[in-house]
Amino acid sequence: MKKRKIVKGIIYAIIFYLFFFVPIPYYIERPGSAVEINPLIEVEGVVDPVDGRYMLTTVEMFQATPFTSFFQFLPFHSGVWESQLLGQIDNYEEYRTMQRYFMSNSIDMAKVAAFEEAGLSYDIDYLGVYVMSVSDESQFEDELSPGDSILELNGERFDNTQQFVDSVSGKNAGDTVSLLIERDGEELTVDGDLVLLESTGQPGIGITLVTRSQVETDPTVAINSGNIGGPSAGLMFALEVYTQITDLPLNNLQVAGTGTINEFGEVGRIGGVDKKVVAADREGADIFFVPDDPVDEETIALIPDYVSNYDLALETAEAIDTEMEIVPVQHISDAISYLNLLVSN
Repeated sequence: MKKRKIVKGIIYAIIFYLFFFVPIPYYIERPGSAVEINPLIEVEGVVDPVDGRYMLTTVEMFQATPFTSFFQFLPFHSGVWESQLLGQIDNYEEYRTMQRYFMSNSIDMAKVAAFEEAGLSYDIDYLGVYVMSVSDESQFEDELSPGDSILELNGERFDNTQQFVDSVSGKNAGDTVSLLIERDGEELTVDGDLVLLESTGQPGIGITLVTRSQVETDPTVAINSGNIGGPSAGLMFALEVYTQITDLPLNNLQVAGTGTINEFGEVGRIGGVDKKVVAADREGADIFFVPDDPVDEETIALIPDYVSNYDLALETAEAIDTEMEIVPVQHISDAISYLNLLVSN
């Protein structure tokens, strides 16, 4: 009898452990935080403004256990399987590498958009290509890692990513190529053979890549994003930079928002808008800038439940009964015009 109780206790303990502590390939997304941007950005020769603040908004994500998977049913929580989250990416570490690249690129584009809007000069330097993933068919599978930067091909530098792609595709499968790469601040050379890629039918290295660039401005701008990844802080970074280089007054406004930005100042759609609205409201924001991304009939026909960022932000604001103003923007100039109108009244 005593032995049976011990066995039963062990079984219960195992079940308890599996249910509450063992992670499953499922992730929970929920409202994150609204992070003040000013401490993250330093503009040479500019004294930090103190009459208001900009905030970027985040979505918190964590790997679920069987127990915490039920959190998806809480308000403004959602769940996603690892396979859906990663797509064609092999693992979560590669996913994080990609998010770090997106943030790096977002920072560069924010500088360009802000300086362009302010009518100040800047330079964009091409630094090579980032390796985002390495396919199983690649001969470089053991030589290259996500996050590496390719600087040279067979001793030659290239002026843009297309030049690099054209150079590779102009060779034959089986040709040996030498790559100069940068990894963790150090340069090293790796060699391997080109393969015939199943996806394109063309010779290639077997990697996915994106452009690596660096923006130089005068005055110099330094942005430290910490552990925050992804491209969705672009708009808010650009607004903070613009405000510092033009002395735009905020009159104590608490301004939050989200949205990607490109070198033309155009604001793009992002994910998790509802959770970011909640995060901004919790931090006491007066204004929330959100991408204005109208949904066309063709998109609705393909995805009937598709909702624009702006519409979802409005629905969320109504659901939480916030006094925060939801402001749609398509371009950085829309946000600047709105702020100028407020501070002038």
